[in-house]
Amino acid sequence: MKRILVTGGAGFIGSHLCERLLREGHEVLCLDNYFTGSKKNITHLLENPYFELIRHDVTTPYFVEVDEIYNLACPASPIHYQYNPIKTVKTSVMGAINMLGLAKRIRSKVLQASTSEVYGDPSVHPQPESYWGNVNPIGVRSCYDEGKRCAETLFTDYHQQNQVRIKIVRIFNTYGPNMHPNDGRVVSNFIVQALQNQEITIYGDGSQTRSFQYVDDLLEGMIRMMQTGDNITGPVNIGNPVEFTILELAEKIISMTGSRSKISFLPLPQDDPVQRQPDISLAKKILDGWSPVVELEAGLEKTIAYFNHLLNS
Repeated sequence: MKRILVTGGAGFIGSHLCERLLREGHEVLCLDNYFTGSKKNITHLLENPYFELIRHDVTTPYFVEVDEIYNLACPASPIHYQYNPIKTVKTSVMGAINMLGLAKRIRSKVLQASTSEVYGDPSVHPQPESYWGNVNPIGVRSCYDEGKRCAETLFTDYHQQNQVRIKIVRIFNTYGPNMHPNDGRVVSNFIVQALQNQEITIYGDGSQTRSFQYVDDLLEGMIRMMQTGDNITGPVNIGNPVEFTILELAEKIISMTGSRSKISFLPLPQDDPVQRQPDISLAKKILDGWSPVVELEAGLEKTIAYFNHLLNS
């Protein structure tokens, strides 16, 4: 049994990670300030004697004795991270500094949940870890993109200067149950609109592409990354390389929900990437042959069922 701290543990990905780690027999400390996370995501875990819930903001130092730290705390959808961009940068940067300081003091492993957004609007396709990205440092998405890029810098410097045992994963578009219904992400948007027979809004002409990863595949990649030797630090892309246009996704969700929704098109937001697809050859090599196994239709079925239940209740 390990004692594991998960920051952002009441969020979409964090809540699934807490549940998975408990299922594997570990003691889990879930830390969240509930800005985008929700107690509803982890209420069913509260009766587990090996689960502990702490209300705390990672921009403030936190002291605890643990074996591993998963640093997931940060709003990840444009609506939420643009609501308070200064706070978003603080969460990424100060959160990284505080968790790295903790890991240095207690000599634990610490994993940074970075993002494909570090590649910006990429001019290289698909995106390998060696690509430095094409990011606007003063755009509406910069608070998130540059905050995460700075966090990767901090993790690398703490490793090189202080020998902190770090892991960096770059997470590509992930979906599944526990997503916030109003987070503005394309999968949750389309599903909620389709279930309510509302107009499905596509930004741009729908030809832009994304690669969609079900949350269980992400968890498997993250946990395998944490289990690698200290010589493997990352960054490593964790995503599904199967590419879909946004229009294809909308049509698929309409079909799967039996919705009467029509599709409308709105202007593309500033700095919205035209293409996003991970090169996962490095992950396959160093994570014991890891690759996504959940196909889009199977993952969407579970996600649609979650939102259907949420809306009906």
